[in-house]
Amino acid sequence: MRCMQFFALIGAALSVGLTSADRVPNQVDSQDWFAQGQQKLAALKQLGGAGRAKNVILFVGDGMGVSTVTAARILEGQQRGIDGEGNRLSFEQLPYLALSVTASANQQTPDSAPTATAMVTGIKTNAGALSVKPTISRNESRADKIASAEISTLLEQAEQAGLSTGLVTTTRVTHATPAANYAHIPERNWESDSDLPAGASVKDIARQLIETPYGNGPEVVLGGGRQAFYAATTNDPEYPNQVGDRRDGRNLHEEWLASSQNAQYIWNAEQLKALDLGQTEKLLGLFEPSHMHYAVDREKDQAGEPTLAQMTEAAIAVLRQNPKGFYLMVEAGRIDHAHHTGNAYRALNETIALSEAVQTALSNTDPNDTMIVVTADHSHVFTIAGYPSRGNPILGLVDKDDGYALDKQGLPYTTLGYANGPGHIGLGERNAYDEEGGWYKKIGQTDGARTKLTEKETTHPDYLQEATIPMMMETHAGEDVAIYAGGPRAALFRGVLEQHMIYHIIADALDLRGEQ
Repeated sequence: MRCMQFFALIGAALSVGLTSADRVPNQVDSQDWFAQGQQKLAALKQLGGAGRAKNVILFVGDGMGVSTVTAARILEGQQRGIDGEGNRLSFEQLPYLALSVTASANQQTPDSAPTATAMVTGIKTNAGALSVKPTISRNESRADKIASAEISTLLEQAEQAGLSTGLVTTTRVTHATPAANYAHIPERNWESDSDLPAGASVKDIARQLIETPYGNGPEVVLGGGRQAFYAATTNDPEYPNQVGDRRDGRNLHEEWLASSQNAQYIWNAEQLKALDLGQTEKLLGLFEPSHMHYAVDREKDQAGEPTLAQMTEAAIAVLRQNPKGFYLMVEAGRIDHAHHTGNAYRALNETIALSEAVQTALSNTDPNDTMIVVTADHSHVFTIAGYPSRGNPILGLVDKDDGYALDKQGLPYTTLGYANGPGHIGLGERNAYDEEGGWYKKIGQTDGARTKLTEKETTHPDYLQEATIPMMMETHAGEDVAIYAGGPRAALFRGVLEQHMIYHIIADALDLRGEQ
């Protein structure tokens, strides 16, 4: 009885501490984040991890939580007709492993802007902010105030040290993760000047890419996002009925071409294939007005898009011409987008595409001089549930010896699901992914109860996994994500690390002397 009373008292005390009114304040400022990172780095170096890196490639699977990696590993194996559970993705075979704590300066569960900032600056910042200190307001648009809060990035420090730099992504190149490498702005959505609030003096994200004052800027930029680089009077080369977003009349891709004698601008896969990469000093490839297609939908693109692996190979070919070395960030950005729609099929295939890109990097670099780091910015509320048999289709229904496992209503259920999202059946409709129509489309009415799912339905590419809480979009999750690493200094990735430690280890490996 006393024991029960004791635990009841403890529970009451804990519940008091968890009320919103009594939240523990965030008392860590930007200088503290950086200093703590340096202290942790010194401690890790005492444990070993010798050698310097000539090159570093940072792969970011946007939204690639541990459950996503596990499910993708199984799916990739099943696609190849082998034991999925015993399969391993390319980056899972790297020798060093750590966990990354993804909380931002102001959120338990972060968005991609502060997480990318942490990885490339060594400082945690607030939601929506790109490489600026958390002291700056998200709606601040004055250039002078923003400049006072800028945080130097790995890319900028590498450029100042004479290294070559590059960015590869399947999203818009002005999207949060790539933009954190070169842009300093408190609002991630200010990608074009048409996105800026009235009276703003800060440069939009696309303009910051072209006008960077660090070195000669990135040598390679490949991804989507043409609309932020084209004037509102300029027709898109692939979709003539579309025009650019820029109100200032500038065509930034033309300014890129003028920046170097051997600069190239391309917008389709054939143009990339035709390039003499060994003679290319600067390469800008913008393959869609917005995000690139999902890997499984690439064949729908009328002009043709390169794969993430092909873009990675091209970037390495250009960057490795510099005898001093390079820094390259590669993002599989659409893992995140597919999860937001509640569509596991595309999220997992995007993860497999990332694995292929990592394998390409491993095949085109030397592990004695190149550090490769693979991680995620955050996770998603994506689950692997039930007790399916080994070898059961990961996208299918949970099986039993005598058929399918059943819920309390006597209905089968899937192995994969989401804690929230558009797949919630209580909305009175069933939804499916629709690339052209937006996030999802209605495909049928329900009576608010679960329907009897079939294997054919759940393994269809457009199927949206069931979700517990009804939401227009599924959300990020707050648990730790994995860091996989190999090459010089990769042994420093060990234990549970704050996400901003990725910067400190990479900067140390490249001997960059950044100060924040």
